Parts: sequence; structure tokens; C-alpha cells
Amino acid sequence: MRTSLFLLLSATFACAEAQTVSSPDGRLSLTLQTGTTTTYSVTYDNHVVLEASPLGLIANYADLATDLQLVKTQVDTVRNNYDMTRTKRAHSDYRATRLRCQMQNPKGWPIDIVFQLSNNDVALRYEIDKRKDRETGSIRVMEEKTGFHFVDGTTAFVCPQSASMIGWKRTKPSYEENYVYDAPLSVTSQYKQGWTFPCLFKLEATTEGKKSKNVTKNYWILVSETGVDSRYCASHLSDFKENAATIAFPMPEENNGNGTVEPAFALPGATPWRTLTIGDNLSPIAETTIMYDVVEPLYETEHNYQFGRGTWSWILWQDNSICYEDQVKYIDLAAGMGYEYVLVDNWWDVQIGRKSNPVNGHSIEDVIQYAHSKGVDVFLWYSSSGYWNDIVQGPINCMDNSIRRKQEMRWMKEMGVKGIKVDFFGGDKQETMRLYEQILSDADDAGLMVIFHGCTIPRGWERMYPNYVGSEAVLASENMFFDRHFCEQESRNACTHPFLRNAIGAMEWGGCFMNRYMDRSNQKRHPRVTTDVFELATTILFQNPIQNFALAPNNLAGLNVPDGKEAGPAPEVCMNYLKQVPTTWDETRLIEGYPGKQVALARRHGEKWYIAAINADDVPYSFTLDAKELGIDPATLLLYSGGNNPVLTTPKMKKGKISVTISKNDGVVFVTK
Repeated sequence: MRTSLFLLLSATFACAEAQTVSSPDGRLSLTLQTGTTTTYSVTYDNHVVLEASPLGLIANYADLATDLQLVKTQVDTVRNNYDMTRTKRAHSDYRATRLRCQMQNPKGWPIDIVFQLSNNDVALRYEIDKRKDRETGSIRVMEEKTGFHFVDGTTAFVCPQSASMIGWKRTKPSYEENYVYDAPLSVTSQYKQGWTFPCLFKLEATTEGKKSKNVTKNYWILVSETGVDSRYCASHLSDFKENAATIAFPMPEENNGNGTVEPAFALPGATPWRTLTIGDNLSPIAETTIMYDVVEPLYETEHNYQFGRGTWSWILWQDNSICYEDQVKYIDLAAGMGYEYVLVDNWWDVQIGRKSNPVNGHSIEDVIQYAHSKGVDVFLWYSSSGYWNDIVQGPINCMDNSIRRKQEMRWMKEMGVKGIKVDFFGGDKQETMRLYEQILSDADDAGLMVIFHGCTIPRGWERMYPNYVGSEAVLASENMFFDRHFCEQESRNACTHPFLRNAIGAMEWGGCFMNRYMDRSNQKRHPRVTTDVFELATTILFQNPIQNFALAPNNLAGLNVPDGKEAGPAPEVCMNYLKQVPTTWDETRLIEGYPGKQVALARRHGEKWYIAAINADDVPYSFTLDAKELGIDPATLLLYSGGNNPVLTTPKMKKGKISVTISKNDGVVFVTK
């Protein structure tokens, strides 16, 4: 259910050189200033968080950035109520002040600059109309001037944009680089290609407090974009220069050099939204819904998509597990856990085979039928395929061709497959955005949900596409299998993503390991560094409506593992928890945290609360849960603790508060009864 209401607050008024608007609560303000360069600046609680920053576009037919004249302005209120089932909040009531500035260049070419300010968010975009006295019906955007000029002393928590056509099988960029933490804006990105969205910034500012005592606060700014579809490219931030960065388009080399860098769309049309989320603490950052508030569904669906948990053999058992016998084991694991799905990863077309070409007497259709006999549904892996990398893992050459793609999806629909995981995309150009949209649209026709892997970040896609599930676009759990370094960094990453990657969209991480070692036998290879309870906490911290957990058949007691090579089961208390943890949430509340160090986060599913706190810092983390602040009856709380000797207890409390001390790489989980 969704309703939209636009309320006019004031009529169009006479032009002026500067226009200022504020959020509904008055704490967030934006000022537009005209001149040779049109700029905007942003304040929060009267502190400047963004200095005068440039606006405008360079089109193929006109300069729409220099000497723009303000023709008229309009201020109104936007209200948007909507329900969702796949994000951090089930219901949103978006209210924002909108400033529309109708402008034109000296030759009369029009451009509207539109701002929307909600209590902690700024969204801005350009809307381009046709010119009545010309026949120009389309625009090619050669450059976008939108910039972000930060205040002196601002530091950045950012991830470098990778160079193109590098890495394994020439598959980058895929948003899988290491973050830089609390860095001065003099830092240069690793590949000198700027920074991927989202980007988080911290500014210290001093305010006069009570009794004339000065109070220093951290102000936080999250920069990203939303509403990217087939009509534009995905963008990122340039490297910083004198505290400023601008919108940067994809690199020419992306997609193996195929496709243009400059996006184009028909007129009238609009660019995606550039977004800023701002607060004097990190709660607005972790809880923001701005990426959904300003977009609309692009198509209706006749399907009732169901979300939930899944098992996934590849993460620990790797390519050799993509065979009929091992998939049966993982289907049995899913059934034993009460999970809805099993994900059959790459090479199934070769190592299991199709019905027309079975391997060892079985085909993928036999796998699907066995899963259905156990009450488990199936996701199948595909390469995005094509001319932009060197991937050989199959199935290939199915998803990048509309005729072949639709044939494949009709077959999956006939077999009762519920979803696909599509991997190894080629970049951020408009033609790649078009491929994402085509896959999603065709998949919905066949009743298929879609997970993207080796890909770009989502940009409002949960609301735009009803069958979209989630994207990787992060150094996810697979890296822990391949390199001990990523095991050692797991807690730091887990304390990062609620404020960055996962703050702006569903994150397909594939974690929650119960094996102590990163291999099939659970007896060798590099060890997991985090505790069992830490792993349980990630099920709450990482938000994705379908979670393919990194469990293995040996984790579940009593499950038949015929070859007998796997070590014994995981602690029963952990497996019981993992049988009941949900993957969709009605409410998300950040309690406290700091990127890369600690995080305590609460999510509600129905009437039940799940609260996770973890520590990545060398210093023990003293965490106090005030249940009443969340509206929770303290007497209903249970506590998972004990590290690698997990126990479920009724926590001790004092005046409704529970205090715990969490060591590095450890965590706790609270649940209500």
C-alpha cells in the first residue's frame, strides 16, 4: 500500500540571488546561490557541514552550469507513505520540503534544480524539459558538475573505486576494495579513480553548551545516490581536491571499452538523485531510508515473493561441491534448519548437467525435484556473461542476450525455480544499468527473484524493482575462505557496513560461519578469528531479505554426512538460534557505535526484538542496553553470550539496564521471548 501527497506551501515567488529552505524540523537548511557558478551549501544545527558546492550539467547541446539565470522558484511539501518488506523498515512516512529552481542558461536552454529536505536528508537532482522553440528531444550528459565541498577538518570513511578490467578474470570494478578510515581529505584513492558510493564523512564542531561550556560534537554526512535505472549511468565521487569532490562518471575502459561513458535520456527527463544524510550522531546514517523515499516502483508484479534463509555449498566446499550428491546434502541441511532455499552455485550446467545432458545419471532438474520433495526452493547461479571479462564459469551466454535469457527463464519457471544469482558484471556504464534492469524485468515475468554478485551497489532498487533481493558490492564472506587476512578483518568490516555499504541497500554477504576453519573438513586451512556468538550477531547486523548463510552439513547434529570427513556439529544453542532468526525487519534502531570499531544495533520483526553488539577494537567494549529506551520489557530479554562457548541465559539487570563487556572479535545477542 502506498500513497503520495504533495502540499503546496507557497506560491511561486519572485526570483532572488539566494534561496534558503529548511527541513520540517528546521535543523537542516540548504541555501542556493546564483552567479557565474550556481552553488548550494548545507547547515545542520547552524553548523556548516557543506560549503558552497557547484551545480549543473554540461549537455551535448548546451552548457547548463555556467551563468545560469534563476527564472522562478517554488517551495512545497512532499509527503510519501509506503510499505516495504525487504529493507530496514516496514513502513516509512517521508516528509520533506521541496525547493524547485527553474533556471536557464544565457541562450535560453532550461534546467530545473530540485532539492528535497527531510529531517536528516537532502536529495537533489536535475530535471530537463524540452525547449519549446527547438526540436531537441534528448540529452547526452557530457559532464555533471555536482560537487561536495567539505569543511576544513572533515575526515572520510571511504572505499576506493577500482581501476577497470583488472583483478580476477578482468572482472573489476565490482565494489570490493578495502575501506580507508577517518582519513584526511588530502588522501588519494588507491587507483586514482575516486571513491565508490556510499561515502561517509565526519566533522567535529563546537557549540556553546550549558553554563557557557563549549561542547564538541561529531557531525556525520553520508553521500550516495539513488534512482539509477536504464536511463543513466551509475556514478561515484572523484578524488578530493581542496576538500571537495564531484560526481564522476564511469571509466571508458569499463565493459571492455564498450558503451559510452556519458548517459543519455529522452526529454523531458531527470537525472538520478544525489543524497546527503546528516546528523549529530550515527543513528540517522544507519537508519536512513532516503534511497527509497524519493523513488517509485517501476513496474507492478503479479507475484508474491517470499524471503527467508538459504544454504550454500560453494562458500566452504567450493566448485567441487557443485554435484548432485553434495547438493543433496545441502538441501537436507536446509530442510533440517527449516530454511526456505538452497543456492546452487557456478558450474551446475557442466558438473550436474541439464536433463538433455546429465552428469553421472543426474541433472539439475533432479536437484530441483529433490529440493521440492524436501520443502526447499532453489536459486540458480548464472554468469552475467558477455564481452566484458574472461569468465568461464557456467552457465554463460544466457543473461546478456534477451532471446536466450527469456528462454532460460521460461525453463526455470516450468521447473519451479524461485530465483537467480547473477555474477560478474562489467562496470557502471548506462548499458550495464540497462542490463540490470532487463534481467530484473524479464525475471519478474517468470516469477523469479534476483540476487546480483560481482556487481555495483543497489540504488533504490528494493523499491524500484519488486523482485530485486540484494547485491554483493562488498568484500564479502568468500574472501574469508581465500585469504586469512579477511578473517582477521571480519570484525572490522562488520563494524563498518551498518554505517556504509548496508546503510544504503541490501547487502548479499553470505556469512555466519559455524565452521571454525575455512574448509570442508573444518580441521585445517586458516581459522575463523571471530567467536560463535559474533557470527550469530552478523545475522542481525547484515540486512538482506534472503540470507544464504555459510553453514555446512556437519554443523547440524544428526544430519547424515555419508563420507564422514567433516568434523562434529556446531553448538546446539547456535543452531537453534539460526533455525528461528528472521531476514526481514519492521524496524531498525542504531543504539551506538563507531565505524570499524564497535556497533550495537536493534531490529524488530513483528513483536520480537533482536539486538546485536560486537567489538573490533583492541580495547574491550563496555556496552549497556537500556531496554526501556527501545520500548522493551526487560523481563522478556534473553542473552546469547560466551564467545566460543555460547550459552543462552536470562541476563542480570539493574533498573532495566544490562551491562556487558565484549572483547575483540566477540559479540552478544539479545532477543525478546
